[in-house]
Amino acid sequence: MSQVSKQTEQMRSGKGFIAALDQSGGSTPKALGLYGIAEDRFSSDAEMFDLIHQMRARIVKAPAFTGEKVIGAILFEMTMDREFEGKSAADFLWNDKQVVPFLKCDKGLADEKDGVQIMKPMGDLDGLLSRAKSKGIFGTKMRSVINGANATGIARNVGQQFEIGEQILSHGLVPIIEPEVNIKIADKADAEAILRDEIAKHLDGVSSPVMLKLSLPSEANFYRPLIDHSNCLRVVALSGGYSRNDANHMLSENNGMIASFSRALTEGLSDGQSDDAFNAMIADTIDAIYQASIT
Repeated sequence: MSQVSKQTEQMRSGKGFIAALDQSGGSTPKALGLYGIAEDRFSSDAEMFDLIHQMRARIVKAPAFTGEKVIGAILFEMTMDREFEGKSAADFLWNDKQVVPFLKCDKGLADEKDGVQIMKPMGDLDGLLSRAKSKGIFGTKMRSVINGANATGIARNVGQQFEIGEQILSHGLVPIIEPEVNIKIADKADAEAILRDEIAKHLDGVSSPVMLKLSLPSEANFYRPLIDHSNCLRVVALSGGYSRNDANHMLSENNGMIASFSRALTEGLSDGQSDDAFNAMIADTIDAIYQASIT
């Protein structure tokens, strides 16, 4: 079986979850702050990215971080271009840890219109995708946001996701399509209903199976029709601002949906922890998220 076939099967049916290690420039200072590294510890973007890479390296090198429970990991572009333990990030993840590597490929959000924020232009996306493929990346992830139950806006949001998704598929990569519903909006359930219908329409016409990353729904198992769709490889959940305990509880009620947590994965980890304390905490975290993902 080829590497891509093995990775595809792991994504389709593997037990576990996807670690989101893809904080970008805008979210890195907050992520470092939660990790115990204040902004006075760095004086440039280069120093900031060095520090966040050290945090990510500490996570992926932890003994519990393996494909047994962590079936995939999403990387920031700069992480893809760096190394873990002297090996390229994607090579280390797959060959040393049996964790399928993904790349965050979007460049952030456009200003809100019709209740949504679609993705900004991505520049030379074809060049990035070709480079990712050459480095052993399996798939990509791209995020847009829904801030209201506006049918026009949600249709445009989902349309953009699937249009770029086809571009990604043409490079032999699997896109994780992520139209995130803001968990704080009053009409969240209504927005989810519009979103589910829009995604279903687009899934019917994709050239190859894709993955979906969605906010935990207001109604348990609401996305089951998408999970069961033949053109959907996997549906993963973002924590979206919920605490890890709340996110895990909600996830456990959504059968067939697995986690792809970022902040909830690193919650409680600290730069000042000893390696033993750090490894014990990440092991407990991984196990809790894993248990919620295998329902």
